[in-house]
This record gives sequence, C-alpha cells and structure tokens, in this order.
Amino acid sequence: MTPDLRRLASRSHDSLWLSMAVVSTLIEEMILRAQGYRLIAGVDEAGRGPLAGPVVAAAVILPLDSPALWLHMMRDSKQLAPAVRVRLYCKVVEHAVASATGVVSSAEVDSLGIGEASRLAMRLAVERLKPAPDFLLVDGYGLPSLTLPNKGVIKGDELCISIAAASILAKVTRDRLMIELDQQYPGYGFAQHKGYGTATHIQCLRELGPCAIHRRSFAPVAAMLHDQAR
Repeated sequence: MTPDLRRLASRSHDSLWLSMAVVSTLIEEMILRAQGYRLIAGVDEAGRGPLAGPVVAAAVILPLDSPALWLHMMRDSKQLAPAVRVRLYCKVVEHAVASATGVVSSAEVDSLGIGEASRLAMRLAVERLKPAPDFLLVDGYGLPSLTLPNKGVIKGDELCISIAAASILAKVTRDRLMIELDQQYPGYGFAQHKGYGTATHIQCLRELGPCAIHRRSFAPVAAMLHDQAR
C-alpha cells in the first residue's frame, strides 16, 4: 500500500478493506491513448438489484495526465468500506476532468425493464459530461445504441480505473438519494439497506405494503401486490 493510500485509509478497518480489494489498472486507458483518444470516460451504474429506488449511472473522465496517486486508489465501489468510498467520491468530484450522473426512477425501471433503464441512466450520464468524451469504457457489454466509440469491459468496475471511479460516483450518489427517500417514505429502512431485498426490508414490505418507489415489476413486490389484490 502506497503512503498516499495509507493516509486515505487512516482507520485500520479501511486499510483492511483496501488491501483486500482487486487492484484496478490503467491498461485500457493507455491502449486508447496510444490510439489517439484523450477524453476517455468510464461508465458504470448502481442499483440494478434493489426492490426500491432509482437506478443511477455515472460517467467520469479522469485526469490521466496527472501524477496524482489517488488515481491508483480507485477500486470497485462494492469492495470499499463506506468511509473510503466517500473520500474517493470527493476526490473524483473535485479533480476529475468531467463527471456526471444519470438517474432513472423506479417507475421507469418498471416501464422499461431494468436492463434498458440501466442503459438509459448511462446514456444520460454520458450526455451530461462537459467536455464531451471521445471514447467510453463501459462496465459490462458496452452501449451499442450510441454513435460515440465505446467498449464494454466485463468486470470493468474491478479491473479498469475509469470504470471503478464511475462505480464509486454512482454508488455514493444513489446511497445519498436513498437516504433522502427514507425521509419521504419512513418505516422501510431505506437509509440502511438502500432498497435491497434484505430480511428487514422484506418484513417491512409485509407489514406496510409497497410504497411509491418500490419496483412493481420485481418479483417480491409483484407477489405482494398480487396477494393484496386477491
């Protein structure tokens, strides 16, 4: 672990989380830079699996000409302790060449399906980048509907620094939205489980029934609505 990384992970449990995380690299970005691309954006989403709340995507153009060591601290957001994730989020927001998010509501998830809703969130994030990117590195299978050159990277949030940065921005943004929604829809525990299908969330669903931000197309919610209608 580098000295800068040790300073960022100032608590012992943060250091443990970072040391266990898969190391992301700049290999994909360096290949593209050798081909002449300069504004390379990583793209990822958060919130495919929850039973409630929006899906959020982020797009990030990192300052690849910068010698900043924090670039090499980027990891898949799921591999980071929450405190480390928030500190890296702040680094991205402050120092990225450009960053943006796209939010697609639970109602749109029900209307479009989670796959298309995730791709829409990604497209919204990319469209909001200023300056505009000249190439996209996308977690998963890419965005074939875009005319902008792009490449899907399987497990890109683990392997590619730009995508890892996008995963952090998307995750922290969505977590904060769910904390706000917890105030609007109290009793479900959204601030804690962020809409995922935990035992506590399922129990709250049984007791209170679905609220406005629950995804009616997702099986556990659909089953409860079906039971209520009988």
